[in-house]
Order: sequence, then structure tokens, then C-alpha cells
Amino acid sequence: MNAADRWRAALEAWAIPEAILASAPESPWIHPPVLFDVPRTIESSPSHDRARDATPAGGTVLDVGCGGGIAAFALTPPAAHVIGVDHQVEMLSMFRANAHDRGVSVETIEGFWPAVAPRTPMADVVTAHHVVYNVADVVPFLAALDDHARVRVVLEMPNHHPLAGLTPAWRHFWALERPTGPTPEDLLAVLEQMGIDATSTSFEGALRTETDLDQAAHFTRIRLCLPASREPEVRDFLAANPAPPTRALTAIWWDRASA
Repeated sequence: MNAADRWRAALEAWAIPEAILASAPESPWIHPPVLFDVPRTIESSPSHDRARDATPAGGTVLDVGCGGGIAAFALTPPAAHVIGVDHQVEMLSMFRANAHDRGVSVETIEGFWPAVAPRTPMADVVTAHHVVYNVADVVPFLAALDDHARVRVVLEMPNHHPLAGLTPAWRHFWALERPTGPTPEDLLAVLEQMGIDATSTSFEGALRTETDLDQAAHFTRIRLCLPASREPEVRDFLAANPAPPTRALTAIWWDRASA
């Protein structure tokens, strides 16, 4: 099994068992927009620094899976134009509003990457933060990022799957064990298989979670495929098992061969 196949198999292991999914009153695959709010001042990080290093004054940034646009707006300035790609209309609305608040010109493309890549402009720097764990067919995704960068591509990803934090809850409510992979090392192996010479560094970053316990219980209950009647139990579990304030992240970047 090659690196890309290993990546796909590791992600497919995260599928919720059909018996549990069939009992879910709502779709568990939710990403509350509140988690993608962009602070007025964006703290520096290795991901932002490596992208900023490659962004020329007045340059362009393409943010794939942009959400509210933290990856893009960490680069404005020096960037003066941002392009956001996301399949959620609410995210693109947030992205445009954040661009206007910062006095930055903006363009948005609705849809899934790389399907929308043919109608997406190139940019000096391409970013994709916290996206790759959603992409089983990762080679075309990465190749399209590479094709759209004039200078550099910068990825950011947690060292563990973003749903790994729910592993204790799945064990508690369903006696279900969750997978442990894939990891940034697995993605680096895919990039090597593609002939891309990438560099990486790990660091600690803030864990963005719902701050209101009732709201957290609501969304967690949905993610766990539980009925509304069990929301108080979920709230008690979260109160007894608070999320840590930080998590391990990895920045991965590479330059275009022609850069």
C-alpha cells in the first residue's frame, strides 16, 4: 500500500458505524461557524510566518477551506488581495466581511477543492489550514494547491485528527474506540511520493472550542449521534472532562520549483 492509499485508509477508519449513524436524529458532520471567527489581532505562528515570508508587498493569497479566513488575514499586510474557497456559504460571507473590515480586496469561490480549481485564480501564496483531514483523495487536492501557487504552499494541521478529542466521549457514551491516524508524518509521506520536497515544524496552538458549556453540550451531543434528551448527560461529561487550552499542530510548506 502506498502513502496515498495509507492516508485514505486511515481516514476511512473514522467513519461512524452504520448502526450508530442510523440512530442519529441529526447529521453529526457539523462545523459551527462560531469556531471560525477571526480575531482582530491574529497571533503569529510558524504557519503564518512561513507564509508571510513568501508573500510580496501587495501580493495575493489563496485560502482553500478558508472558513473566516485566519490563514489569509494573518498575511494582510503584506498581501493586498485575498481569495477564499469554501463549500459553506456562511464561511464565505464571513470571509468577505472580514476582508472588507480590513480594507482588503476579496474574491470568493463556493465549492469543494479541487473541483473548483479550474475557475480559481493563481496566487503568490496558497494556504490550507485544518482541511486535509477532510480529504481522503488527497493527491489531487495537494496537486491543485501546488498548481495554484506562484511562490509557496503552506498547510497547517493538528498532529491528531480534529475529532480525536471526542475519543473519550465516544468511549463513554457508545463504548466505541476511535482511530489514532493519520498524522502529519503520513501527509509528508504522500508529498514525498508526489515528488514534493516539503518542510515541517510542530508547535503548540490554541484549541478553538465553544466557550459556552450549554452550546458545547449541544454541538457535542449532535456529533455523538445522541438524542436531545441526553444533552444534560453530555453537559455533565464535558464539565468533568474539560478540553485542554492548546493542542499540537504542524506547519508544512514547500516552494514551487519555478519560484
